[in-house]
Amino acid sequence: MERTAIYPGSFDPVTNGHLDIIQRAAGLFDKIIVAILCNPTKKSLFSVEERVEMLEDNIKEFSNVEVDSARGLLVDYAKKRNACAILRGMRAVSDFEYEFQMALMNRKLNREIQTVFLMTGLRWIFTSSSIIKEAARFGGDIDDMVPPLVSEKLKKKMNLHSS
Repeated sequence: MERTAIYPGSFDPVTNGHLDIIQRAAGLFDKIIVAILCNPTKKSLFSVEERVEMLEDNIKEFSNVEVDSARGLLVDYAKKRNACAILRGMRAVSDFEYEFQMALMNRKLNREIQTVFLMTGLRWIFTSSSIIKEAARFGGDIDDMVPPLVSEKLKKKMNLHSS
């Protein structure tokens, strides 16, 4: 039986920390579905289509990783996609409480789907999409925190010139 994991998130935008998790998870599971979750309460910088494009551009090397988008309950999506696990990246202890609550709720909703936590590499422990967008907004150098296409698109969205 194929072991499929869903790696959910907003990926607004995808960071090198996200890609670190994807790379390591690709070796642990038969299939990874990177699911861009559409949260109507969040205002996103990039459209779902733009986020799909940026992710697909950066997962080409992985034959067992695909990108999709989803609405509604994550466990329902995971069941629909025949996933056995939800994959979550952890940066620091500050992530733990929220992620633990979400894992417990998902387990209550569907006991067949496990939550698997992967610690991001130390190099990416301080990065988040929000922090990167904030730095980019004020002209900060984010080139080593995101893939080249993402850096280019962020600068364009922020009306900044490429460095």
